Amino acid sequence: MSEFTHFNEQGRARMVDISEKGVTVRTATAVTSVQVNHEIYRKITNQEMAKGDVLSVAQVAGIMAAKKTPDWIPMCHPLQLKGVDINFEWKQEGEDDFHLMIDASVKTKGSTGVEMEALTAAQATALTVYDMCKAVDKGMVIGPAYLMEKTGGKSGDFQRESKE
Repeated sequence: MSEFTHFNEQGRARMVDISEKGVTVRTATAVTSVQVNHEIYRKITNQEMAKGDVLSVAQVAGIMAAKKTPDWIPMCHPLQLKGVDINFEWKQEGEDDFHLMIDASVKTKGSTGVEMEALTAAQATALTVYDMCKAVDKGMVIGPAYLMEKTGGKSGDFQRESKE
């Protein structure tokens, strides 16, 4: 069982000991999207959604989720995050096919990476958009979600090749 870092000698789950790992600056950026129809796009961009400013609320939800990642993912270490940023960009794929691109970036200085925090932030942001818009259309599609890049740590940097 020694090749699996999240299992102890008895084959049971454990949180990995990171006490001997070096402290470095670590960043991660995750991306996802929410596919919406023209009505939702118009209501979000004109701030006409009944529940309020969708992007502002979703942005705060993503930041809060990044800070709470260990509460969602059992083996994640609680981290002192140094920064979380959520950005949005609209892409139109067709007459009634709009994609809200969500970019979640997280930074810390510590002994373990922030990939899970970035992925959690991106997903929580997308779920909040869905929640605030579902009264208009429940057919929205979330995803895919993926790690775009990460820096720092023993495993080195990672950069996904662009999907475009």
